[in-house]
Amino acid sequence: MTKSKHLHPDSPLLFADHRKPMTRREFISTGLYKGGAAVAGLSMFSMFANPNNAHAALSPDLEALRGSCGISVQGAGKIPFISFDLAGGANIAGSNVLVGGAGGQQDFLSTAGYNKLGLPGDMAPSIANPNVGMSDFINTDLGLAFHSDSAFLRGILEKVSPDTASRINGAVIPNRSDNDTGNNPHNPMYAIAAAGANGSLMPLVGSRNSDSGGNSMAPTSFIDLSMRPTKIDRPSDVTGLVDVGDLFSLLSQRDAVAVMESIQRISAQKMAAVNTQVTRGDVIKDLVNCGYVKSADLADRFGDPSTLNPLLDPDIVGPGGIFGINEFDSESEFQKTASIMKLVVNGFSGAGTVTMGGFDYHTGERATGELRDLRAGRCMGACLEYASRRNMPLMLYVFSDGSVSSNGRIDDSMEGRGKGEWTGDNSSTGASFFLVYNPSGKPQLMGGNDDQMAMKQQIGFMRSDASVDTASAPSANNVNLLVETVLLNYMALHGEQGQFTSVAPMQGLGNATMLDSLTAFQPIV
Repeated sequence: MTKSKHLHPDSPLLFADHRKPMTRREFISTGLYKGGAAVAGLSMFSMFANPNNAHAALSPDLEALRGSCGISVQGAGKIPFISFDLAGGANIAGSNVLVGGAGGQQDFLSTAGYNKLGLPGDMAPSIANPNVGMSDFINTDLGLAFHSDSAFLRGILEKVSPDTASRINGAVIPNRSDNDTGNNPHNPMYAIAAAGANGSLMPLVGSRNSDSGGNSMAPTSFIDLSMRPTKIDRPSDVTGLVDVGDLFSLLSQRDAVAVMESIQRISAQKMAAVNTQVTRGDVIKDLVNCGYVKSADLADRFGDPSTLNPLLDPDIVGPGGIFGINEFDSESEFQKTASIMKLVVNGFSGAGTVTMGGFDYHTGERATGELRDLRAGRCMGACLEYASRRNMPLMLYVFSDGSVSSNGRIDDSMEGRGKGEWTGDNSSTGASFFLVYNPSGKPQLMGGNDDQMAMKQQIGFMRSDASVDTASAPSANNVNLLVETVLLNYMALHGEQGQFTSVAPMQGLGNATMLDSLTAFQPIV
């Protein structure tokens, strides 16, 4: 039998049983559309609603004015959050992250169930090596159990150091969602912002110019368009966020800041001598005064081009960077990921979405999906490693609209790796997962013993035939409640799960006991 040739990771996916792509989301899902160039502008005053830590101190007299001018040197103080929106219906359960029955990830499914998840019988995680009495197909290097040949895992481990890996843990959430549609309210950005995530330049960023910042929609109950994500999908989008003017072409950063400070002092003296005799006089003075303070702060923090530019960050690109120069220059997905992670991990944005298209990969062979999953894993690993190098915690969340399944036919090509071919959409095999990096050590699961912790690491479960048990958790059959579950776990990392109902007053997860059952990790901050 002639095997189908696998497709390049950037090749579009078009199927006879799918209509021709008509909408922007359908173009993304098929991989026909990778990213636009539209940039959402910000006013100078909105840009400084909640600035990040200063990179250097202003003069003492101006430093004292930061607080009164609304310039916070601490930022929002929340854990950075990055989500990956894999448009089209990627495989997550089984062949990537292990999903099991009610006992957790290693409460194994049937052989037929793993077969549906693309794993032939001789690669099922339930099979033990007789020499050691353990499975060769389970990897827990990241705390969360992955299949040992997971393309996501291989990509992540390429980019993270062993030390970084030792400080990561995660949880998986089996869930159904509609196939091949952006109408699933999967995106959690506004919910994370509602919990207090914010940045010094903008609240949220996303690689799509959409209300959610990604391919999938956001739940309407959380949408606040005053926080609409700024579109970022390349380094030039990042460097274009701040314009420090022509002063830096004439002076050094230090001298330019000094000039800004002098202008502020002169202005303050002039304004102090003016008796406006206007009811709003004091307000006008404060606005003018703070405008100059903020300009000096802008020059202080962003006058150095390397502050924002991913290309100039040696932790991201270069001989010692996460990406080599050649691979970064040749791969737009790496550039997109680097741009989002630069802003989020450094606190310039509170949270961000990286949308990757072309995950509707039921092409009658396995290799196309493996190559796309591998690249996505490298991007995930880059975010985790960058957080480690910046000594910052990070919650990384991965989701997709729908999923795929296999009929058991094997792709024995080099890139197919002897696994089951993806032969069709299947929303019943869906799952999402999140990984948490903690600079202080591996995040600890809730629960008093190993059995309880195993059930915490998997929120909901699958039946033995690898279909989501829709009664196993509120998130299992309701995408809005899936976002609420992610929000709950984000808040729990801060020890704020007790405030969940105040942040989501219409929440549908249940009472305090139920919320406890849906919470994976102990606080890390």
